[in-house]
Amino acid sequence: MRFKDPRDLFKKRDPFKIFYMLLTILVAGMILYGLYLVIRSTEIKKVSLDTLSSMNMKTETIEVEIATEPPMLETIDYPTGAASAKRFDKKIKSKYCALIDVDSNIVLAQRDAEQKMYPASMTKVMTLIVAVENMTTLTDTFTMTHEILEPLYDADASLAGFQEGEKVSMKDLLYGAILPSGADATAAIAEKIAGSEEEFVKMMNEKAEILGLHNTHFTNTSGLHDKDHYTTALDMAVILNYAIKDDFCRKVLSTYQYTTAKTKQHPDGILLESTLFSRMYGDEVKGVTIEGGKTGYTDEAMHTTCAFAEKNGREYIAVIAHVDDRWTSVYDLFDIFEKYL
Repeated sequence: MRFKDPRDLFKKRDPFKIFYMLLTILVAGMILYGLYLVIRSTEIKKVSLDTLSSMNMKTETIEVEIATEPPMLETIDYPTGAASAKRFDKKIKSKYCALIDVDSNIVLAQRDAEQKMYPASMTKVMTLIVAVENMTTLTDTFTMTHEILEPLYDADASLAGFQEGEKVSMKDLLYGAILPSGADATAAIAEKIAGSEEEFVKMMNEKAEILGLHNTHFTNTSGLHDKDHYTTALDMAVILNYAIKDDFCRKVLSTYQYTTAKTKQHPDGILLESTLFSRMYGDEVKGVTIEGGKTGYTDEAMHTTCAFAEKNGREYIAVIAHVDDRWTSVYDLFDIFEKYL
């Protein structure tokens, strides 16, 4: 193919062809200039990155919570020395009780600590453990249902106060389960994680086996009375000991007050208060700090409490159960930490 001499176009004075030729030249020039800018920009970007690298500059990143803390330990050693441990004197009114040194994992004192008894809401410590180990994220939500709340109202169960249709985060449910001992929170947790309370309870019993508990079986997540829902003082000490080895579980069990997120049903959130710290400050025993724990009550279990405390840099766990008055249970706890440490 032979190209025409451009000068011929001017000689013939064809305006259309002259315009076409000029437009072609302009477009070609713009394309070449664009290529030049791309190449130049790439070179500048490379120099900038090399400069940043040579200066070892740090960039900020936004962390997004996508899961809970790493899984807790699979097993924990069962405390030893129960047979040779001191026996609590008559001033301690609780029928079943145990005191262990967490650091040495030795039973320091006990009374019928391996006998089957009803835990009441101390159950919720195991509910907390299983929830934290199997949840996806603390920001996941669950919408409270009529089906959950109605039977709990009928059973006169203790509640955190969530309402039908309220969208509640897992974090708020966990605090709601432990601080005010909310059965509404534990039922919601079970349905969210396992699809039903029955399936969640299976996970609780599986965890009890993994922990090597001697005489524990659960039938519900809250501790409502059932003759087949039981544990022992020593088994309960193991459950609490396991829970406080996880930072988040420990934080929940150590909290006095917590306010849930604002919702349509609760524009100011719900102020949740620990049933343990509503009865004590935690520093009533000289030299001892009661750091946290969980209380419980049913007519059959009577008053129950499990608590962890610190003295002289060592940590201890006490479990008391089957005492007829809440204040007697508090004094029992004080006396145990004062006289047997």
